[in-house]
Amino acid sequence: MVQNEREIRHELVVQAARRMMTAARTAPKGKGIDIIEVAMVTGEDILRVSEEMLRMAEQTGLKFLIRDAENIKSAEAMLIIGTDQKVQGLNCGHCGFSTCAAKPERIPCALNVVDLGIAIGSACATAADERVDTRVMFSAGWAAQRMGLLGVCKCVMAIPVSASSKNPFFDRKPKEDPKNKE
Repeated sequence: MVQNEREIRHELVVQAARRMMTAARTAPKGKGIDIIEVAMVTGEDILRVSEEMLRMAEQTGLKFLIRDAENIKSAEAMLIIGTDQKVQGLNCGHCGFSTCAAKPERIPCALNVVDLGIAIGSACATAADERVDTRVMFSAGWAAQRMGLLGVCKCVMAIPVSASSKNPFFDRKPKEDPKNKE
């Protein structure tokens, strides 16, 4: 039997993305409390996220969203990793407020954000071990959050994944807003 990598590449990328999901799940969590959510987006759903990013660009005027919306179309899979916002009750003040009770609800608990960062780091370390192309994108995560793809998560980041001869998520050229072309 001969299997050409080009013929099974999608399957290999999806397998790598699943391992990245496991790495995010098993990453250490503050106080051992797991409030991380992880999902994989593929196929048409990546296109839906891209379309949401274009709507966001139109609403906000942020042009990098146009570039990133086009860029994630190169992904064969995309992880979305988010955190629910739950105070951990340490009264550590790391969020900028002296106690958890004094922290406004809209301000995230610092431990939640740290846990998200550690989960992202673990997923990206696994991606490096698997030799797949990735980039952490808050823009695609923001779109996924607005779409409710991770339910109640208030902070979502995305990691598009591909396997190509050059990482498509770096050395990107800015995209122009099609409305501004003459």
